[in-house]
Amino acid sequence: MPNGSLEMFIYKEVTMKDRQHLSLEKLFEIAIGIARGLEYFHLGCNTQILHFDIKPHKILLDDKFLPKIADFGLAKLCTMKESIVSMLEARGTIGYIAPELFCRNIGGVSHKSDVYSYGMMILEMVGGRKNINVRVSQTNKIYYPHWIYGYVVQSNTEPQLLGLKNIEETEIAREMILVGLGCM
Repeated sequence: MPNGSLEMFIYKEVTMKDRQHLSLEKLFEIAIGIARGLEYFHLGCNTQILHFDIKPHKILLDDKFLPKIADFGLAKLCTMKESIVSMLEARGTIGYIAPELFCRNIGGVSHKSDVYSYGMMILEMVGGRKNINVRVSQTNKIYYPHWIYGYVVQSNTEPQLLGLKNIEETEIAREMILVGLGCM
Protein backbone atom coordinates (compact mmCIF):
# COMPACT_ATOMS: atom_id res chain seq x y z
CA MET A 1 0.00 0.00 0.00
CA PRO A 2 1.35 3.44 -0.85
CA ASN A 3 1.24 4.80 2.70
CA GLY A 4 2.30 1.67 4.54
CA SER A 5 0.74 0.76 7.86
CA LEU A 6 -1.07 2.90 10.40
CA GLU A 7 1.70 2.43 12.96
CA MET A 8 4.03 4.52 10.80
CA PHE A 9 1.81 7.53 11.41
CA ILE A 10 0.73 7.29 15.05
CA TYR A 11 3.70 6.40 17.24
CA LYS A 12 6.09 9.21 17.96
CA GLU A 13 9.06 6.86 18.15
CA VAL A 14 8.18 5.12 14.84
CA THR A 15 7.26 8.12 12.69
CA MET A 16 10.00 8.66 10.12
CA LYS A 17 11.35 12.07 9.22
CA ASP A 18 9.78 11.98 5.76
CA ARG A 19 6.35 11.06 7.12
CA GLN A 20 4.11 13.47 8.93
CA HIS A 21 1.78 12.75 11.82
CA LEU A 22 -1.80 12.54 10.67
CA SER A 23 -4.30 15.06 11.99
CA LEU A 24 -6.74 13.87 14.61
CA GLU A 25 -9.54 14.42 12.09
CA LYS A 26 -7.83 12.05 9.63
CA LEU A 27 -7.21 9.49 12.39
CA PHE A 28 -10.91 9.72 13.28
CA GLU A 29 -11.83 8.99 9.63
CA ILE A 30 -9.41 6.05 9.61
CA ALA A 31 -10.94 4.73 12.85
CA ILE A 32 -14.41 4.86 11.30
CA GLY A 33 -13.14 3.03 8.21
CA ILE A 34 -11.63 0.27 10.36
CA ALA A 35 -14.88 -0.04 12.33
CA ARG A 36 -16.83 -0.42 9.07
CA GLY A 37 -14.40 -3.12 7.96
CA LEU A 38 -14.82 -5.04 11.20
CA GLU A 39 -18.59 -4.67 10.98
CA TYR A 40 -18.45 -6.21 7.51
CA PHE A 41 -16.30 -9.12 8.71
CA HIS A 42 -18.58 -9.77 11.68
CA LEU A 43 -22.03 -9.11 10.18
CA GLY A 44 -21.83 -8.49 6.42
CA CYS A 45 -20.24 -11.68 5.13
CA ASN A 46 -22.04 -15.02 4.67
CA THR A 47 -19.36 -16.53 6.92
CA GLN A 48 -18.27 -14.51 9.93
CA ILE A 49 -14.55 -13.63 9.97
CA LEU A 50 -12.83 -13.17 13.32
CA HIS A 51 -9.44 -11.53 12.76
CA PHE A 52 -7.88 -11.97 16.24
CA ASP A 53 -4.98 -9.61 15.57
CA ILE A 54 -6.31 -6.08 15.05
CA LYS A 55 -3.49 -3.61 15.68
CA PRO A 56 -1.95 -0.58 13.88
CA HIS A 57 0.65 -2.75 12.16
CA LYS A 58 -2.14 -4.72 10.42
CA ILE A 59 -3.98 -1.64 9.11
CA LEU A 60 -2.69 -0.61 5.70
CA LEU A 61 -3.37 2.82 4.21
CA ASP A 62 -3.94 3.46 0.53
CA ASP A 63 -3.02 6.63 -1.35
CA LYS A 64 -6.07 8.43 0.09
CA PHE A 65 -5.39 7.10 3.61
CA LEU A 66 -8.36 4.74 3.43
CA PRO A 67 -7.71 1.83 5.81
CA LYS A 68 -7.50 -1.79 4.72
CA ILE A 69 -7.41 -4.55 7.34
CA ALA A 70 -4.63 -6.99 6.46
CA ASP A 71 -2.98 -10.27 7.51
CA PHE A 72 -5.58 -12.91 8.20
CA GLY A 73 -3.08 -15.52 9.39
CA LEU A 74 -4.74 -15.88 12.79
CA ALA A 75 -8.30 -15.38 11.53
CA LYS A 76 -11.03 -17.88 12.14
CA LEU A 77 -14.13 -18.43 10.04
CA CYS A 78 -17.39 -19.37 11.69
CA THR A 79 -21.06 -19.47 10.83
CA MET A 80 -23.23 -16.47 11.58
CA LYS A 81 -25.20 -18.63 14.04
CA GLU A 82 -22.16 -19.17 16.22
CA SER A 83 -21.89 -16.48 18.87
CA ILE A 84 -19.23 -18.26 20.93
CA VAL A 85 -16.22 -19.80 19.20
CA SER A 86 -14.23 -22.71 20.60
CA MET A 87 -10.48 -22.20 20.69
CA LEU A 88 -7.67 -24.26 22.11
CA GLU A 89 -5.19 -21.42 22.55
CA ALA A 90 -5.08 -17.63 22.60
CA ARG A 91 -4.47 -15.85 19.29
CA GLY A 92 -3.15 -12.37 18.73
CA THR A 93 -0.53 -9.94 19.92
CA ILE A 94 0.11 -9.25 23.59
CA GLY A 95 -1.44 -5.94 24.51
CA TYR A 96 -4.28 -6.39 22.02
CA ILE A 97 -5.62 -9.78 23.12
CA ALA A 98 -9.04 -9.64 24.74
CA PRO A 99 -9.06 -11.06 28.28
CA GLU A 100 -11.51 -13.85 27.40
CA LEU A 101 -8.94 -15.33 25.00
CA PHE A 102 -6.63 -16.33 27.82
CA CYS A 103 -8.98 -16.40 30.82
CA ARG A 104 -12.07 -18.51 30.13
CA ASN A 105 -13.79 -17.37 33.37
CA ILE A 106 -14.45 -13.94 31.83
CA GLY A 107 -16.61 -15.22 28.99
CA GLY A 108 -16.65 -16.95 25.66
CA VAL A 109 -14.55 -16.01 22.67
CA SER A 110 -16.53 -14.16 20.00
CA HIS A 111 -16.32 -11.26 17.55
CA LYS A 112 -16.05 -9.07 20.64
CA SER A 113 -12.38 -10.06 20.83
CA ASP A 114 -11.78 -7.99 17.69
CA VAL A 115 -13.78 -5.14 19.21
CA TYR A 116 -11.49 -5.18 22.27
CA SER A 117 -8.39 -4.99 20.05
CA TYR A 118 -9.98 -2.18 18.06
CA GLY A 119 -10.59 -0.24 21.29
CA MET A 120 -6.96 -0.60 22.32
CA MET A 121 -5.85 0.59 18.90
CA ILE A 122 -8.14 3.64 19.09
CA LEU A 123 -6.52 4.69 22.37
CA GLU A 124 -3.10 4.36 20.78
CA MET A 125 -4.22 6.46 17.82
CA VAL A 126 -5.32 9.28 20.13
CA GLY A 127 -2.28 9.25 22.37
CA GLY A 128 0.42 8.43 19.85
CA ARG A 129 1.96 5.74 22.02
CA LYS A 130 1.79 1.99 22.44
CA ASN A 131 -0.52 0.52 25.05
CA ILE A 132 2.39 -0.57 27.23
CA ASN A 133 5.40 1.69 27.61
CA VAL A 134 8.09 0.61 30.04
CA ARG A 135 10.16 3.74 29.35
CA VAL A 136 7.82 6.16 31.14
CA SER A 137 9.07 7.86 34.28
CA GLN A 138 6.15 6.95 36.55
CA THR A 139 4.89 3.39 37.00
CA ASN A 140 1.24 4.52 36.91
CA LYS A 141 1.75 5.54 33.26
CA ILE A 142 3.02 2.13 32.06
CA TYR A 143 -0.40 0.69 31.04
CA TYR A 144 -1.85 3.35 28.76
CA PRO A 145 -5.61 2.52 29.02
CA HIS A 146 -5.41 2.77 32.81
CA TRP A 147 -3.51 6.03 32.59
CA ILE A 148 -5.79 7.61 30.00
CA TYR A 149 -8.91 6.61 31.94
CA GLY A 150 -7.56 7.87 35.24
CA TYR A 151 -6.20 11.17 34.02
CA VAL A 152 -8.26 12.15 31.01
CA VAL A 153 -11.70 10.68 31.72
CA GLN A 154 -11.87 10.93 35.50
CA SER A 155 -9.75 14.00 36.12
CA ASN A 156 -10.45 15.97 32.94
CA THR A 157 -6.74 16.53 32.39
CA GLU A 158 -5.74 19.36 30.11
CA PRO A 159 -5.80 18.37 26.42
CA GLN A 160 -2.25 19.64 25.90
CA LEU A 161 -1.09 16.51 27.71
CA LEU A 162 -2.07 14.55 24.57
CA GLY A 163 -0.68 17.21 22.23
CA LEU A 164 -4.11 18.63 21.33
CA LYS A 165 -4.22 22.21 20.17
CA ASN A 166 -7.86 23.31 20.08
CA ILE A 167 -11.39 22.57 21.26
CA GLU A 168 -12.30 20.62 18.11
CA GLU A 169 -9.35 18.26 18.52
CA THR A 170 -10.14 17.88 22.21
CA GLU A 171 -13.72 16.85 21.43
CA ILE A 172 -12.61 14.35 18.78
CA ALA A 173 -10.00 12.93 21.16
CA ARG A 174 -12.47 12.64 24.03
CA GLU A 175 -14.98 10.87 21.76
CA MET A 176 -12.33 8.47 20.49
CA ILE A 177 -11.13 7.77 24.03
CA LEU A 178 -14.65 6.98 25.22
CA VAL A 179 -15.25 4.71 22.22
CA GLY A 180 -11.91 2.98 22.79
CA LEU A 181 -12.60 2.41 26.47
CA GLY A 182 -16.13 1.28 25.69
CA CYS A 183 -14.81 -1.31 23.25
CA MET A 184 -12.45 -2.62 25.87
